[in-house]
Amino acid sequence: MKTDSLFYRLFQRAPALVFELAGLATPTAGAYQFRAEEIKQTAFRLDGLLVPSADQPEAPVVFVEVQARPDPEFYGRFFAELLLYLYRNRPPHPWRAVVIYPTRAEERLNGRHYGSLMDLPEVRRVYLEDFRDRPVTGAGVGLIQLIVGEPEDSLARATRLLEQARTASWSDWPPEQLADFVETILVYKLPKLSREEIQTMLGLIDTDLKQTRFYQEVFAEGRQEGRQEGRQEGRQEGRQEGRQEGRQEGRQEGRQEEGVQLALRLLRRRFGASLASAHEQRIRRLSLEQTEALMEALLDFRTPADLTAWLVAHEMPSA
Repeated sequence: MKTDSLFYRLFQRAPALVFELAGLATPTAGAYQFRAEEIKQTAFRLDGLLVPSADQPEAPVVFVEVQARPDPEFYGRFFAELLLYLYRNRPPHPWRAVVIYPTRAEERLNGRHYGSLMDLPEVRRVYLEDFRDRPVTGAGVGLIQLIVGEPEDSLARATRLLEQARTASWSDWPPEQLADFVETILVYKLPKLSREEIQTMLGLIDTDLKQTRFYQEVFAEGRQEGRQEGRQEGRQEGRQEGRQEGRQEGRQEGRQEEGVQLALRLLRRRFGASLASAHEQRIRRLSLEQTEALMEALLDFRTPADLTAWLVAHEMPSA
């Protein structure tokens, strides 16, 4: 399972969770923004950077890396990116570095070259295996446990977490937002189950999901447009048989339009102005099945180049 994008989305939603995992003083709500940062004129890219607001000069810039696979070159690259960022940008803040591993088995430490750097007070290493059996006192740790836990335990963990959220009323995670994130994690961890099956197993009903901001802003408009087009197409046929056939065709086109609109909204939200009109034209030519595959894949896209590569690999050749 690819977890990088899950952690990226989690830390975007809850930047303070990084501080909690690393044992650092937790900042006030809204004090940090989490983003990726590309260092210009190099091939380096910082996967996670927590940047404090300008009115808090004593708050540190925090470099965050989730390292899910063994990589003997990781620390050399990480410290090169970190120091080059400080040199190029000269932020007015101090700095901290937090490296997150699923378990200690993934770490490859080159002690000869970087051992002394690991002893700096600014550097923290976090091993998520240490959090697997901790009591869940907040939604953030509960979601971490769900991401790193065994797939066969996922449904039970998710059910307990949602139940705790209903009774504990965690102010930083409204229940409907937590349910949306839990569902997304389970789609990753249990790829053989459909989203509808996951919703049923968790006891989530449509009215739960329709309360989420994600649903309201992204899904609702696309579904409305798709249904409208489907009804219009279906009503054009006069006979019963013709009406049925027309409605079926209309629903198919409606689902296709719904999928395209949803994919475009997600990509615009991810890349903004970087989403070229050429991309949009190519996406509109995809089949329904290809559009659904794109919506699954785009969670892992980091740059518009990833989208271009996916389209080249999956789109149908022009007639």
